[in-house]
Amino acid sequence: MKWAIVVVSDSIYYGGGVDESGVIAVERLVKLGHVVVEKLVLPNDYKLLVKALIDLSQIVDAIIVIGGTGPSPRDLSIDVVEKISWRKMPGFGEIFRYLTYQTEGTKAIFTRAELYLVGLCPVAVIPGSPKAVKLGLDLLIEAIPHIVEEAKRIEGVHKPP
Repeated sequence: MKWAIVVVSDSIYYGGGVDESGVIAVERLVKLGHVVVEKLVLPNDYKLLVKALIDLSQIVDAIIVIGGTGPSPRDLSIDVVEKISWRKMPGFGEIFRYLTYQTEGTKAIFTRAELYLVGLCPVAVIPGSPKAVKLGLDLLIEAIPHIVEEAKRIEGVHKPP
C-alpha cells in the first residue's frame, strides 16, 4: 500500500521541535512492507492542509495526519479533514478513545482522533504524541487495506475482510 504522512505542527514546521512521531509512522509502515510516498510537515494552516490532503488523496492509498486533534483553537486538522471528506468512519475514533482511556484516563476525552474518506482515500487524524501514533497505527494497519478495497468498489459483491 502507498501511504502519505502529514505532520501538522507549528513548532516542528518553524524549527522549534523535532518530528519524532512522523519518523515513527514512516519507520513502522516501511518495516511492515508499505511504501511511504510522501511525508510532509505543515503548520496549522487551513488552506495549506486542504491543498495537501486533496493532492495526496489522488496519489496514495491512505493518509495519516498527525497532530491537530486537541481542543486548542490551533488544532484544526480534524476540522479540515471533516470539511473535505464525504464519509466518516466513527469506529476508529471510538476505539482510539476507549483504548486511550484505559491507559491515560480522562485525558482520552480531549482527543478528536477520527477516520474519514476523502475521495476514495482513507484519512486518519491522530494526536501528535509518539504513543498516540503507535496506537493509531496498531488500529489502522489491518483495517486500511479492506477500507481501501471497499471504498473503490462501486458495484459488485462485498468481500469479507
